[in-house]
Amino acid sequence: NGAAFSKVRGSQSGQDSTRWHVVRKFLGLISSHNIPVYLIDPLILGLVDKDIAQIRSTPDGPSPHCKYFCVPRDFTTFALLDKTWKHEVGLFRTAEKMGFQWLKILNKDPRLDGMDDLSGMEIPLHYIFKLASHAIHLVVFYERSGNYLWHGPLRLKQYMDRKFVPFRKLHFGRYPGAYEKPELLHVSIDDLKVQIPKNPSSFLEEMSHSRFLECRYREARAFFQLYPDDASLDAVEFRKKAKSLLHLAALTLNNLGVKFWLSSGTCLGWYRQCSVIPHSKDVDLGIFIRDYKAEIIPAFQKAGLPLKHKFGKVEDSLELSFQGEDDVKLDIFFFYEEDDHIWNGGTQAKSGKKFKYLFPKFTLCWTEFVELKVHVPCETLQYVEANYGPDWKVPVKRWDWKSSPSNVQDNGVWPVDEWDDVIQIY
Repeated sequence: NGAAFSKVRGSQSGQDSTRWHVVRKFLGLISSHNIPVYLIDPLILGLVDKDIAQIRSTPDGPSPHCKYFCVPRDFTTFALLDKTWKHEVGLFRTAEKMGFQWLKILNKDPRLDGMDDLSGMEIPLHYIFKLASHAIHLVVFYERSGNYLWHGPLRLKQYMDRKFVPFRKLHFGRYPGAYEKPELLHVSIDDLKVQIPKNPSSFLEEMSHSRFLECRYREARAFFQLYPDDASLDAVEFRKKAKSLLHLAALTLNNLGVKFWLSSGTCLGWYRQCSVIPHSKDVDLGIFIRDYKAEIIPAFQKAGLPLKHKFGKVEDSLELSFQGEDDVKLDIFFFYEEDDHIWNGGTQAKSGKKFKYLFPKFTLCWTEFVELKVHVPCETLQYVEANYGPDWKVPVKRWDWKSSPSNVQDNGVWPVDEWDDVIQIY
């Protein structure tokens, strides 16, 4: 029951000491089965981050008191990379002998969801080990084809004990999450040897924006039953070029540290059919104007994508278009935030007419698209409906950017004396 545990030097109470002992026993358990785990507990990483220089430089001598693992909390969170261990019953037998109760949470493997016949397979997503009054939450991370790590949601099956631990307080599992592969650091914390992300603060920052949306495979299959996929040589070729252009654009913007998302027809293709719309002829990205950097144009030119046109200016209705391979272009729309909505602008080159496209406010989530970890609006349905109206499920071959979108409105005309600056075509 925890009362028999001896105290760690300098800890405040037996309860504090219990937490440290449970973590120590858990580390002993996984070490005896050669399972490499690393600490991702946000509370402890936040404390560690403040002392990171000292922790890195301190040899493994005994700590005078328990500073990190004894802080009040109901559980401690670790991560496990799926490919680094075989799921062995031996681990759970040993855990039981050591006094742990455990719970395994399985769910379907989304990597197989795109394939009709395999979508029933379940994989372990979360393990919880409980001893005395403390629990260890072990989050299983999987590698996905965009070269990133993914963890699944924590959904309890009906027969599971909902009071096993305070599930609502767990930091991981409310949503699926996507992360870059972290570099790990071996450190000694409170006399316990653990691995942590090399840069705890950037991991914590990533964690706050990690929510992941899976592509809607079932709806995509239903869509293709109604509207068979275009498998012509032109369509296949365009998709290939669009994928390579999107990968190049992502690399360029990521290197600049500019956050972007799939917008317009590219976003619609992801949401409706988990694929590039073959008749769209371009790749569309959105960027908040607050994230604009002057280096964007030269960076794309250096990457081999010449500027095709630049409309508007940073303060108003900026949009950029770059020429990709053959006739495939990359359009980047900049979005402006108002109190109750977000908008991007459009310009008609021959008349100087301005247009405005209104969207309800949205936040950004990760997804996987053409083997790339990329952002989409979390509120995708509202975003797509704003742009394409209630009939967005029906493919439209003829699209006029000035009149077709349901969220377009006139926004005046550029003054003629500004045309040289705000209407640049190359």
